[in-house]
Amino acid sequence: MTYSLIEWRSQILSGTLPKDELAELKKKVTAKIDHGNRMLGLDLVVRDDYGNILDPDETSTIALFKAHEMASKRIEEKIQEEKSILQNLDLRGQSIFSAVHTYGLLVNFKNFVCNIGEDAELFMALYDPDQSKFISENYLIRWGSNGMPKEIEKLNNLQAVFT
Repeated sequence: MTYSLIEWRSQILSGTLPKDELAELKKKVTAKIDHGNRMLGLDLVVRDDYGNILDPDETSTIALFKAHEMASKRIEEKIQEEKSILQNLDLRGQSIFSAVHTYGLLVNFKNFVCNIGEDAELFMALYDPDQSKFISENYLIRWGSNGMPKEIEKLNNLQAVFT
């Protein structure tokens, strides 16, 4: 939300938007601020149709009450709408997204510095902290005590792809 508000603020301050787009953007900004205030449990700011804060000294109590009810209802509907969209994406998207996307990580191993004076074996694998387990096979690099790979032909060619 904050990033959206910062981007919209820069658009407003640029002065390049036409009047109708500026008014529409102002409504969007005030709606987002009101939504964020509701999510944080802060007070609701009562606004008119143009997004301006209603002055309690110039607005009747009944009009303030009606505006507050309408704003509260509008924000609650927006929250429910977003929740339903997220739930639909979660239910629908789990099988779609997991089947469609495949990611790969290329590891190009250049150097390993360790002053132990002996040969060493370095294991690399992908780890999933949510499941607390390794999710890939190990990649083994044998490193000599002289600071070079044991298999000298693999110098500058120690690569692995994790998918």
